[in-house]
Order: sequence, then structure tokens, then C-alpha cells
Amino acid sequence: MLPDVITWTADPAIFSIFGREIRWYGLFFAVGFLIGYAIEDRIYKHDNAPAGWCDKVFIYTIVATIIGARLGHCIFYGWEYYSAHPIDIFKIWEGGLASHGGTIGIIIALYIFSRRVTHRNLLWALDRLAIPTSFVAVLIRLGNLMNHEIYGHATTLPWGFRFIENVGAWHTYGMEPVFSAPSHPTQIYEALCYLLVFAVLMYMYWKRKAGDRPGLILGIFFIGIFLSRFFIEFVKNDQEAFEADMVLNMGQWLSIPFVIAGVWLIVRALRLPEVPGTIDPKATAKMKKQ
Repeated sequence: MLPDVITWTADPAIFSIFGREIRWYGLFFAVGFLIGYAIEDRIYKHDNAPAGWCDKVFIYTIVATIIGARLGHCIFYGWEYYSAHPIDIFKIWEGGLASHGGTIGIIIALYIFSRRVTHRNLLWALDRLAIPTSFVAVLIRLGNLMNHEIYGHATTLPWGFRFIENVGAWHTYGMEPVFSAPSHPTQIYEALCYLLVFAVLMYMYWKRKAGDRPGLILGIFFIGIFLSRFFIEFVKNDQEAFEADMVLNMGQWLSIPFVIAGVWLIVRALRLPEVPGTIDPKATAKMKKQ
């Protein structure tokens, strides 16, 4: 007899329209960006940023997230296949996004954004984007939960989830579901960690004026997101077969540089003098005339 566990039978799709499925993952992704935009817009207004900046950073971020996350998956997790089938890199609808690649893509995009739009230090934009990004990460992991993917090892803990292993055949062809052993719901573990990071960053920006210390918010973001990811990976199933022979899996190796960068950013931010994050109204007016 099975112990008290949760049998997870959520359908990945909400409904179909014109033959195309609307999935929870896509919905959470879109809602995350909309809420993230609202948060970013409030932050930019608080810092007296020109009205057009938030709209532009939103576009930069969406494009960078999709391209970076897709390329990250193809390069870090499936290069052997995608190097032989390069056209399949463009088939995003078939799944395969990597958060580390998305993060790298956003950093590159915000470097361009800072050079072409704000003409301010890159850390100014990254600090402010890190806050809503941590919330988007929460919703993405909940999307993974709805997809019955990226879960953990078998567990005897009472909150173990039985996920559907043949979710594609079950969902598409109505086959009988094949359930996993009770497993760690690592999607929920990560979502809770990211939610905590989001709350800390919001408090730091709005209550502790952390936006005046360039790199401090980003440093906390890197450590909070990627250190929690590093430890949760110990109870998470490998995403690709080649990871079985690795001392640390790919997600852990990719997280280490971000954690190190986070420590460096925090130390740097606390050692250097504060730099007002609020934009001078005269400078804003001048930019509007240009």
C-alpha cells in the first residue's frame, strides 16, 4: 500500500483554440512577464526614469529571455543533437529552455540597452530587472509542475508527488497514466526559494534603498537563485543522460559562476560609496528633448 503522497494528475493544457493548445506553462510565462512589467514600471517611475525606458527594457528582456534560454538549452544540454540538427534549434514549441542561458541572454541585452538607451552603468538596469525576474522564475517553476517535468528523486517524505511519466501519451492519446514513484516536487522547492528571493529584493529596494548601491540587488539575486538551485539539484533527476557520470550535474556547474559573481558584487557594493539610483529630473528632461 502506498504511503500518504500526492498523486499529481494536472493536465498541462488549459484548453485548445483553433487546434493549438494553451498550456499552463505558457500562461504562467506570459502572466509573469505582465506582472514583471508592472513591477518594473513602478520601479522606473520611482527612479524618475523617462517613460519610454520601461517599455524598451521590457522588449529587450522578452527577446533576450527566449533566445538566451533556447540557446542555453541547445548548447548546454543538447549540443550533440542540435549541432547535427541546427534547424531544430528554432522549434521552441517542442520545449527546451534553460534558465542559465536566459540569464546570460538578459545580461547581454541589458548591456546593449544601457549603451543605447540609459547611458548609465549596466548594474543600474540589472539591479532593477533582477527584482521582477525573481518573480517570473517562481511562475516558470509552477509551469514545470503543471508539465510533470523537472522533478526529483524518489522520496518517502509525506509531501512526495507521483508524477505522470508518460504525460505526452496520456495527454495526447488518452493512454493510461504511468506514475513515478513518490518523488521530491523540486519545482515547488525552487518556486518557494525564488519567492523568498523576490520578497527580500523588494524589501531591499523599497525599504533599504539598495538601489543606491550598484550591484547589491543583483548580487543577492544571483546567490539566492543559483545557490538554492545548486543545492536542490542534489535531489533532482538529471535532465540529460550524459549528466549521470558527472560529479555535479550541468545545472550545478552552470550555477557556480553566478554564485561567485554574486559574492563579488555584494562585497563590491558594500565597499564602494553609494550612488543615487534616482535620475536627476534635469537630466531626464534633457533626454526627453533629444
